[in-house]
Amino acid sequence: MSSLARWCHRHRLAVVLVWVGLLITLGAGVGAAGSAFGNSPTSQDTDSAKATALLQQASNSAAGKSGRIVWQLDGGKVTEPAAEKAMTGVLHRIADAPGVAAVSSPYTAEGRTQVSGDGATAYATVAFDRDVEDAQVDRVKELATAPETASLRIALNGQAFTVNPAPNPVADAMGIILAFIVLLFVFRAVWVAALPIVTAVVGVGTSAVTVILLSHVITLSDTTLTLGSLIGLGVGIDYALFIVNRHRANLMAGMGVPESVAKALDTSGRAVLFAGLTVVVALLGMLTLNVGIINGMAVGAAVTVVLTVLAAVTLLPALLGMIGARVLSRRERRELPGDARRRTSGRPGAWARWAEVVQARPKALGLVALAVLTALAFPTLSLRLGASDDGNLPTTSTNRQAYDMIAEGFGPGFNGPLVLAVQAPTAADKAAEAKLVTALKQVDGVADALAAPMKDGQTVGVISVVPTTSPQSAATSDLIRHLRDEVVPPAEQGTSMKVYVGGLTASNDDFASVLMSKLPVFVLVIAALGFLLLTIAFRSLLIPAVGAVLNILSIGVAFGAIVVVFQYGFGAGLLGLGAGGPIESFVPILVVGIMFGLSMDYQVFLVSRMREEWARTGDSHRAVRVGQAETGKVIAVAAAIMFCVFGSFVFGGMRVIAEFGVSLAVAVAVDALLIRMVLVPALMHLCGKANWWLPRGLEKALPDVSVEGPADEQTFAPYPTREPQTAGVSD
Repeated sequence: MSSLARWCHRHRLAVVLVWVGLLITLGAGVGAAGSAFGNSPTSQDTDSAKATALLQQASNSAAGKSGRIVWQLDGGKVTEPAAEKAMTGVLHRIADAPGVAAVSSPYTAEGRTQVSGDGATAYATVAFDRDVEDAQVDRVKELATAPETASLRIALNGQAFTVNPAPNPVADAMGIILAFIVLLFVFRAVWVAALPIVTAVVGVGTSAVTVILLSHVITLSDTTLTLGSLIGLGVGIDYALFIVNRHRANLMAGMGVPESVAKALDTSGRAVLFAGLTVVVALLGMLTLNVGIINGMAVGAAVTVVLTVLAAVTLLPALLGMIGARVLSRRERRELPGDARRRTSGRPGAWARWAEVVQARPKALGLVALAVLTALAFPTLSLRLGASDDGNLPTTSTNRQAYDMIAEGFGPGFNGPLVLAVQAPTAADKAAEAKLVTALKQVDGVADALAAPMKDGQTVGVISVVPTTSPQSAATSDLIRHLRDEVVPPAEQGTSMKVYVGGLTASNDDFASVLMSKLPVFVLVIAALGFLLLTIAFRSLLIPAVGAVLNILSIGVAFGAIVVVFQYGFGAGLLGLGAGGPIESFVPILVVGIMFGLSMDYQVFLVSRMREEWARTGDSHRAVRVGQAETGKVIAVAAAIMFCVFGSFVFGGMRVIAEFGVSLAVAVAVDALLIRMVLVPALMHLCGKANWWLPRGLEKALPDVSVEGPADEQTFAPYPTREPQTAGVSD
């Protein structure tokens, strides 16, 4: 690492130009090739996926996306002559509009069921051509809402009329500005505030264009870019900060710039590499789930982390060489080289005093921290996975208004009907289908069931089942299972008919079930990988074991935060995120991977400094105290930066990204301040020398990897030799 640092320092201009050239070249490639993001979360082994495949195979329709126009007449019926005339004219104009394949009107004999029982609400379905253009859809929106008056309310929803919010650059900018303010406030030096941000932005920018190009090769969700920015900015700024902080300490201890850069990369740079490796391992651990959309997100996020780490260990040393001693504030530069002597003679700083408090009262503080963490993680027990829909949008959204009108006029289940695909090749099977429809109408939780007429020669039928409950209700999930387990099998018995329960509601439910079943295995896999990496790094069994358990606890805090905000709905409305509902199915999986990696980052930076002191002195309590004191400030600042970056994404207008932002922001803050600065050192004080125990056979078998780097030079100011009085601490 020191050789790499010296090379980057000597060739600093070339290194900077290489990064700029790489960014421009990849950007030109994106300009030429564009992107190919897609969303296909459904597993092909589920009942709903089989239903979808069967219906697609049997359908000869050339129509593409469809949307729904919903209107409601206050104090009257939509069948009144004036309302009917206005809406019939609109529907005729829409049917003649370019890009429209078909329109189903409630003012025809076939469309009478599209008027609510009280006559106040009606809807029309618009099917578009497969190659419809956005401008043509916008024209249909204009036509549909033209007759709206104070008494005639019109709203739109459905796939064709739903526009996913684009990534909000303001959210990125807000996080960067807040991070700059935090760094400037703490270190009082412009370059200290600017360098980590510049390094992170270059790394994230390079990774963004790389991920866009990768979308042509692997399946990537359109949220991958935003998610990558969220992770990359957070870890990129933090990684660069750890190196810059060590470089500053070296300069204040009297080192020259070239030597200081080499030493910083040979110590904190090693920790950054190892920390980045742990995040990448945690992210790529998601590949064990074997779910296409999750695999793509994991690869995209891992690429982002790799490039931000690469920027931290190559671009940052070059930039540090360019600015020289200006990485210190003016006051610090005036005090060189006597700053280290001044610090040794003064009173210990706030973090040193806190480390002494933890050493003196490890049991009491550890129990308090554990109780708080348990309380924060408790809501996780009620975690319910699913998918957000129009019912979760703010009430100002036209999609939400249409959703509410449909629920009011036709019942909440009408917003998410179940679609049963029926394979009925014989006349007996068709008769069995008719009996199934009759049976479905008698099932508790079913508001209505209707089979579409089958044409001559058609062997695949469709039954639409309207639940009495909303698509996100737990009762609807129970109904899906009841139909599959207890209603459909008796209907199939004695026939060749095959029935698959599908539709968007069932598809979302299946996807949630698949991921939930794989979540425990995934947690165990990455916990085992994390344990192995930390064992190699710190030559210890106890530290990795404690780290793995506490990482799971921090993940519980992340889950607890999103349950309270997004499932219970506390504060979601104030944030402009609509009503409470189930958590997006893939969010917990990604939070587990990301948070496990970030938690291990803090563990690596904290314990690597402790091990460095342990190797130098052999005093476990001093090693824990000094390691906590000297890394406390930078870990707290790093957590504050991540909190700002992650928190800023809550205001980006995307519910899924907001779920990531809330969970990661809360978990990172709690992890850094409660787990790493209280619980971990308290437990290590209680365990004493056992922290560093490793069986001899395992000691010889493990590869010799030094995360903390050589400890032959003391670049930190020695701490006071007075030992705090400890309570119940063993050696």
